[in-house]
Amino acid sequence: MGCRSDAHGSLGFSFPLPVSSEFCAPDASGAVKSATFLSTQVFNANTAELICHHQVPVNQRFPKEGWVEEDPREILESVHECVERTCEKLQQLNVDVSNIKAVGVTNQRETTVVWDKETGEPLYNAIVWLDLRTQSTVERLISKTPGRNKNHFKNQTGLPISTYFSAVKLRWMLDNVDEVRRAVLAGRALFGTVDSWIIWCLTGGKDGGVHCTDVSNASRTMLFNIHTMEWDSELCRYFDVPMEILPDIRSSSEIYGNIYLSHPPSLHQCLGDQSAALVGQTCLQEGQAKNTYGTGCFLLRNTGTKPVMSDHGLLTTVAYKLGKDAPACYALEGSVAIAGAMVQWLKDNMGIVKSSSEIESLAAAAGTSYGCYFVPAFSGLYAPYWEPSARGIICGLTQFTNKSHLAFAALEAVCFQTREIVDAMNQDSGVPLMQMQVDGGMTSNRLLMQLQADILCMPVVRPLMSETTSLGAAMAAGAAKGVDVWNLSPDHVVPVTSEKFQPQINPEESEFRYARWKKAVQRAMNWETSEPSSPGTAPLYLRSRSQVVLHLLTCLTALVLF
Repeated sequence: MGCRSDAHGSLGFSFPLPVSSEFCAPDASGAVKSATFLSTQVFNANTAELICHHQVPVNQRFPKEGWVEEDPREILESVHECVERTCEKLQQLNVDVSNIKAVGVTNQRETTVVWDKETGEPLYNAIVWLDLRTQSTVERLISKTPGRNKNHFKNQTGLPISTYFSAVKLRWMLDNVDEVRRAVLAGRALFGTVDSWIIWCLTGGKDGGVHCTDVSNASRTMLFNIHTMEWDSELCRYFDVPMEILPDIRSSSEIYGNIYLSHPPSLHQCLGDQSAALVGQTCLQEGQAKNTYGTGCFLLRNTGTKPVMSDHGLLTTVAYKLGKDAPACYALEGSVAIAGAMVQWLKDNMGIVKSSSEIESLAAAAGTSYGCYFVPAFSGLYAPYWEPSARGIICGLTQFTNKSHLAFAALEAVCFQTREIVDAMNQDSGVPLMQMQVDGGMTSNRLLMQLQADILCMPVVRPLMSETTSLGAAMAAGAAKGVDVWNLSPDHVVPVTSEKFQPQINPEESEFRYARWKKAVQRAMNWETSEPSSPGTAPLYLRSRSQVVLHLLTCLTALVLF
C-alpha cells in the first residue's frame, strides 16, 4: 500500500491490502486531531481500543511579544504526513484501510484561518487561540457597547468580548492584513477555524472543497447565536464581518463529504477539541464533567439541552450536536490559558529542565513549593477573571528557594487554576462535582494528578488511554447516520478503563495553600495596558529619572556658585 498527495492537497491511497490481522474483522473509525501536535488515530469501534496512531509537532511562531501563529500550509502537510505514516503502520499490522468506515476531525477551536478559495492558499498565518495581539481591538469593540460591558453579547453567544475568540482575530486581520482585506472585497476569501481549513482541503480544496464547521467550533467565534444555532447578523454587523465568508454550520456527527481516497471513507464528524474530549470521556449526561490538561486547561461540564448562563466568569458553549435531527447539548466551560505551556516555558526560556518529562522528578525532589507561588498569566488570565492586563508573577521567594521548588510551584499553579474553575462551576450549577475526570498530555504526570486531587479535595480519575480527544472524534464519526458503527446511547457506550487518585492531605492544608495562591493572583493583576503614552511623554520611570537628574544639576550649580 502507498499513500500519495494530489496537487491540490487531497489524499489518496493505492490498494490492495493484505487481510489477515485480528484487527481486520471489526469496523474501525479514524480521527485527525490538530493541536500542538498534529496526529491521526484509528480506533476499534467495538472496543474503543487504539489500533495505531502517528503524530508530528506543529511549529508555533512568536513574531512579537504576545503573538502566536501557525502556518496553515504546515498544518495541512502534517495531516498528509500523519495519514501516510498511519497507512504504513496499518499495513504492518495487516489491517485493511477499507475497515475504516468514517473519519472525524478535532481541532483547537478558536484558532483562526483566512484563505483564498480560488488559489487555495492561506492569506495569513493562523492566529492561535491564546494570541494577545487583539487587545487594542477588544478595547475598541468594548467601548462601542453600552456601559463598556464586555458581557454585552453574552446572552447570544455565552462569551465575553475577549482576545480568545475568533471574531476579534478576524477583525484584526481585516484591519491589518492587506491581502485579507482585498480578498474579502473581491469575494475570494473564506474564513474558518482550523477544522474548516482541514475539511475544505481534504474534500477537494479549490476544486469543490466543502466549506463548513460544526456547532461546537462555531460557538467559539462570537458570531454564532447559541440559541438559534445560526450565524447572527447582529453580531456580524457589530464585528463588521461579511457573512459570505463564513462556513456552513453542520451538526457534529453527519456526512460532510468524501476524502480523496481510492477507497474513500467519508468525513463524518467535526468537533472542537474540548467537546471531543467530553465525548471521549463519555460525559454524555447532564452533570458529568472532564478537565483536559494540554497547552492550557479546559474544564467542561455537560448541562444538557438547555444553556446555563454563568454568573461567576465561566463560558456557556455548545458541547455537541450528535446528528442533524439531534438536540444540541451545552456545557459550562472554564478555560485556563497556560498549563503545559508553563512547563515548556521553564524548559525553553528558563532552562530549568531539559525536557518536559523532567518536571515531575524535579518537583518531587522538593516535595513542596516552600511557600513559593507561581501565577502563569503569560496571556493574561482567562476564566474566571477574564483579565488581559494580568501578567505572570512568582511570589514568596527566599534565599532557600531552588529550581525544585519552582517546578513544584508550577505544577501547583495548574491545580490551583483548576480549583478556581471548579469553585465557579459549583456556584453556577448549584450541584458540587464529586469527582474530576481528566485527560490530556499532562495527565501522564502522576505527581500533578495527586496534587490535583489534594487541592480539589476530591478524587481525580484518569483514563489509561490518554487519547480521549481523538477517541471522541472517532466515536462521533462512527455514530453518524449511515455509518452506525458506534452506538453513543448511555447503555451502549464502552466504559474507559481508568485510574483513580484520592486526596492525601487534610482539607485545612489544601485551603491554606489555595488562599495563598489567591493572594498571589491579586498581585498579578493590572500589570499591562495596550494604551500608548501621549506623544512626547516619557514613561513615568524616565520622567522620574529626569527630575532626579535636573535636581542634582541644580544642586551642583548652587554649590559651584557658592
